[in-house]
Amino acid sequence: MPAPLLILLILSGLLLLALLIRRTYGRARLYRTIFGTDTPAGKAFDVALLIAIVVSVLAVVIETDPVLRVNWDGPFNVLEWGFTLVFTLEYMLRLLCVGSPQRYARSFFGVVDLLSIVPSFLGLLVGGSHVFLVVRMLRVMRVFRVLKLGEYLQESNLLRDAIVAGRRKITVFLLAMITLVTVIGSLMYVIEGPERGFRSIPVGIYWAIVTITTVGYGDVTPETTLGRFMASVVMLLGYSIIAVPTGIISSEIGQASARQREEAGKAEVVCRACLRVGHDRDARHCKFCGAGL
Repeated sequence: MPAPLLILLILSGLLLLALLIRRTYGRARLYRTIFGTDTPAGKAFDVALLIAIVVSVLAVVIETDPVLRVNWDGPFNVLEWGFTLVFTLEYMLRLLCVGSPQRYARSFFGVVDLLSIVPSFLGLLVGGSHVFLVVRMLRVMRVFRVLKLGEYLQESNLLRDAIVAGRRKITVFLLAMITLVTVIGSLMYVIEGPERGFRSIPVGIYWAIVTITTVGYGDVTPETTLGRFMASVVMLLGYSIIAVPTGIISSEIGQASARQREEAGKAEVVCRACLRVGHDRDARHCKFCGAGL
């Protein structure tokens, strides 16, 4: 059977099964089970999903071993397609139970869910694409919601907001660093020369980056007195430079933390229609789209 026709038959069968499940289970109840963790069924669903994700990623990683691949080719294929069918059905159910399928499909987890199932189907058309199934590991981020580790998710959002807010300062710092290592690398090329390992200015720049970041591989080292003096200056400069991005991020984290405290009175209630959060605790309708909460 041609691969495109086989893919079409698989997707059609899964879609019919998803529609049957939604009709039997009910859209509202299905939504609460898949997207919520406030019920035993919802938490059990997400825990089972996380286990399946971890096992599927481990199978893909272990499969790359050539010996195991030869001896266990059949079981690996069964596992891969079994998990792919399960995740495809889950993705379809998510689209069928949300109020706005387009919004979910464009969301972070919607894109990740899609990318986690596409490689298996592409493998029928293009060999080797199944290795990209490791993207499923990104879905394990749902553990923050399932296990109610809200404080960890809040801290990760705090760090993200701080980096985004300080992106201009960080960009200026990186540009200054690029300029600095280019100048230092060029000077070391002139001081040491090709006969001492600095064969070109790019090699000098590489040495400057390794030295100023205090990594120090030692594959290229200065031999002249002036070169060693220059290296000492770069090493000391590296220690002082490390504090710059730390200060930038620390300052932005403080400001982002203050903004989060202002938003502390808002609940993490997910709108079924637009999937937005940040509603007031006494809200009955979504402030973004107006749908009932």
